[in-house]
Amino acid sequence: MTLNEVRSLIRAVPDFPKPGIVFRDITPLLAHPEGFSATIDALAERAAGARADAILAIESRGFIFGAALAHRLGLPLQLVRKKGKLPRESLSIRYELEYGYDHLEVHTDAIEPGGRYLIVDDLIATGGTASATARLVRQQQGIVARCLFVVELSALNGREALGDLPAISLLSF
Repeated sequence: MTLNEVRSLIRAVPDFPKPGIVFRDITPLLAHPEGFSATIDALAERAAGARADAILAIESRGFIFGAALAHRLGLPLQLVRKKGKLPRESLSIRYELEYGYDHLEVHTDAIEPGGRYLIVDDLIATGGTASATARLVRQQQGIVARCLFVVELSALNGREALGDLPAISLLSF
């Protein structure tokens, strides 16, 4: 299955969650085994050469793609969650939203100094969560090997928030 065929599985939902927003719904892709497999294959191809030690998957849809990719590549999976969702001691970072702030957390033992990490999420919009995750990696003296996204909303300029981080998205809308 080609990426253009995968693209056709991502549904545009107008005016969700509020008027003027076009939500990119990945649930038809998740419900299509061949399309989902092709997506994981494409992510794995783009991870090649990154020499990653682990995957950091961003809550919550990033967990779906991150887990499948970690399995495919034989890498450990670490979860990046909203504040208060992790059961053990964690590191936290505050990041800016369009109207306010939020926090992301990762377990204290998830990032090793000198370790190389793939940051995986379903979608990059403004780049805030991926950028915050990268800052968590760097605070622990880890290395962001690459950022991988299934979908990029290019009009929102999320890559700018990532600065010099290597980032790849499979599909752009």
